[in-house]
Amino acid sequence: MSTESDWRFGPVAEEHFEPLLALRIDVMRPHLERVGRFTPERSRRVFRAHFDQPGLRLILVGAEGAGCVAFREGPQFITVDSFYLAARFQNAGLGSRVFRALLAEADALGKPVRLEVLKQSPADRFYLRHGFAPIGEGEHDVMFERPASRGGA
Repeated sequence: MSTESDWRFGPVAEEHFEPLLALRIDVMRPHLERVGRFTPERSRRVFRAHFDQPGLRLILVGAEGAGCVAFREGPQFITVDSFYLAARFQNAGLGSRVFRALLAEADALGKPVRLEVLKQSPADRFYLRHGFAPIGEGEHDVMFERPASRGGA
């Protein structure tokens, strides 16, 4: 029996697109509907663009796919996007463990981390707890940044 403490990252392949798209829709639909931005076609288009960029990883618990997250290294900062966990893995600490691993990677590279969060999303509290602060805002999203760690914190 797997526990959430034995998670790891795994590679993403084309066969993962449809299950991860379904996960994205499950996680994001209520929030996107709230701001009038949900359509299945738009969700597919946006996720396809993110899926096809380098840096997307599976989150595995044992052999089971628990979700995904993208860690994309740019010249000035790391971008994190497409962070989705299946409902049964939410609110039990797995997301924080995964996120701390990503932040440790960013710290080792000496780069700040940026991400966008849908306005009025409960996810913003998660990112604030992990040292992020808002740095800008668009019509529907807020851009957050966590500075590069100076001491490997």
